[in-house]
Amino acid sequence: MLNSDALPYVAKIVDSMAVSTRTLASVIASIPTSDGAGVKLRRSLGARSTLRVDPFLMLDEFGTDNPDDYIGGFPPHPHRGFETVTYMLDGHMRHEDHMGNVGDLTPGGVQWMTAGRGIIHSELPQQADGRMRGFQLWINLPSAEKMKPATYRDIPADDIPLAKITGGTVKVIAGTFHGNDTITGPISGLTTEPLFFDVCLDKDTVFEHGLTATHSAFVYAYEGQVEVGPEDSALTLPRQAAGVLTPGDAVRLKALADTRVIVLAGKPINEPVEQQGPFVMNTRKEIEQAISDYRDGTLATVARKE
Repeated sequence: MLNSDALPYVAKIVDSMAVSTRTLASVIASIPTSDGAGVKLRRSLGARSTLRVDPFLMLDEFGTDNPDDYIGGFPPHPHRGFETVTYMLDGHMRHEDHMGNVGDLTPGGVQWMTAGRGIIHSELPQQADGRMRGFQLWINLPSAEKMKPATYRDIPADDIPLAKITGGTVKVIAGTFHGNDTITGPISGLTTEPLFFDVCLDKDTVFEHGLTATHSAFVYAYEGQVEVGPEDSALTLPRQAAGVLTPGDAVRLKALADTRVIVLAGKPINEPVEQQGPFVMNTRKEIEQAISDYRDGTLATVARKE
């Protein structure tokens, strides 16, 4: 039986590993919660400290037609030690930060922010009604990069390539898609080597793609439903749940209905994780320093040697 209370999963190198298709190691169900100024969402990864998939720390799905569920947005707040990736499906969100960056996140767009040593930013809805829907993903940084300067990138939908496949499409946000053509997304060259696909499949379509065998990976079906794994032993992934994958060098998905699913993979960091709210470091001492820096106003301006 799949364990919805799975312990952290880290793909390990196996010297003699044969070519293999990954299947489900565990399922992390998403649970309703809220964040910011009352924004309602569903959280799978990160719902508890044990529910992480190194290097991924948290995955939130938000989606509602009711403005009361999102209108408060995310007023100014700090981060340190990791990256946030916001992928907007519907709606309009405005980003501002202490570095003077201002960006408009519109349908299909992505905001990729490296908090590094510190950033203070806000994300506020630019609509009073209508649908707001999307994801926010947190990706850890290795200790050597946690105190690097913060950076921000706003990627409009038109800058994200879309690959056409038989029975569907693959939106390539990060990493490289190998199909009829090799397509690399706008995000590459990071230490964690993230792969981030948004895959749209017609019913009964089978999607297969290679994955680096030593990388952690999971999938999340947010529309429809999929089977995950080899044809003779595939398991059904519940909708709105993160399916953590076993080691292997390929993923196979079969759509049981018209389906949209995100596929994520990344290189494990294999370092201790100490988190308190918006700060993710390696030790308790570093967390306490981050809190002190935020209180005295130096979090986003001073690079300290921990």
